[in-house]
Amino acid sequence: MERIVVVGAGTAGLQTAVALRERGYGGGLVLLGAEAHPPYDRPPLSKDVLLGKAEHSRFEVDYDQLRIELRLGRPALGLDSDRRLLRTEEGELPYDRLVLATGAAPVALPGRPADSHLLRTHDDALRLKAALRPGARVVIVGAGWIGAEAATVARQLGCAVTVVEAAGAPLAGALPAELGDRTRAWYAEAGVELRTGVGVSGFDRAPGPSGTAVRLADGTELGADVVVVGIGARPDTGWLAGSGVALDPRGAVAADDRLRTTVEDVFAVGDCASFPSARYGERLAVHHWDNALQGARVAAANVLGGDEAYDPVPYFWSEQFGRMVQYAGRHTPGDDLLWRQDPDAAGWTALWLRGEVPVALLTVDRPRDLAQGRRLLERRTPLDLTRAADPSVQLKAAVAG
Repeated sequence: MERIVVVGAGTAGLQTAVALRERGYGGGLVLLGAEAHPPYDRPPLSKDVLLGKAEHSRFEVDYDQLRIELRLGRPALGLDSDRRLLRTEEGELPYDRLVLATGAAPVALPGRPADSHLLRTHDDALRLKAALRPGARVVIVGAGWIGAEAATVARQLGCAVTVVEAAGAPLAGALPAELGDRTRAWYAEAGVELRTGVGVSGFDRAPGPSGTAVRLADGTELGADVVVVGIGARPDTGWLAGSGVALDPRGAVAADDRLRTTVEDVFAVGDCASFPSARYGERLAVHHWDNALQGARVAAANVLGGDEAYDPVPYFWSEQFGRMVQYAGRHTPGDDLLWRQDPDAAGWTALWLRGEVPVALLTVDRPRDLAQGRRLLERRTPLDLTRAADPSVQLKAAVAG
């Protein structure tokens, strides 16, 4: 019987497997996961799981009914694409078609203490949850999305929190400094000390039974009971060396617009892959939940012989310091920035445009702007810029002409 193997049991891998069954595939289907846990959703790890509101974030899927063979705790070690064999610790696993969905792994900070924390897996979240006791001194390295969410939770749990960011503003990897600077006040309001423009130079064991001294590049030392590192993630693709699967310069699997790799009958989806976007004129690597979900549907269709192009409007969200932050699209430094903000309201929206056509938007506590703006981005709808800048005008009513 024909066998499709999906490597990676995160959102992208699981949803691809489910979509294959939904589309009528009746052959063998193996879902291979590196972790021992059944597939789970990652966004709740930095929210409800850390706060103790949920013990886990497992997907409610009946694997037996769907005839999905789960093989957990078995990371892929290599790929022999000529012989169509996947190498694992338990031996070789043959496949007819293969889907790569191994996600991304956190970037390590050189010299970080062995007892410091990352926040990527279920076990990471449980270990950090146990360490976030009231009064604990928490130093978070990185003021990106994960750093801000971890700081939010740590303050809610009564910890003393300092966030250190080497760039000049929060969210520097994702947003222009003028937008990142707008979030500074959020840290202060939450009682979080934010230090930007200074990197971490090293770590020392602090005197006494526990604790770490975090050394900063400016000579400052910060005492910490808990150190959290959140400085980004890279595609988990090192195991593909020698397989013939081409990677892009960032280490992601270089898929085409059908999510096919350079090897026959091998596809790639989710955080481990990049794809060419005709919409934005560049190759995109999107490390967010929505990409994993939407890409899985296209991957499944094309694995089964379809010819669907994948060219989404990227989307993600972050809950931080009591605010819902949402972003859709893709902006570049040359795009024009337009603000929608009511002086009497806390929420605001930033729109990026090329001429009159919106290409991206960021909203803070303005869900209607996000929903309407996302549709305008998908349709490349030109806007009347005067009306679009008026926060009292709905975005759908700001269409040009």
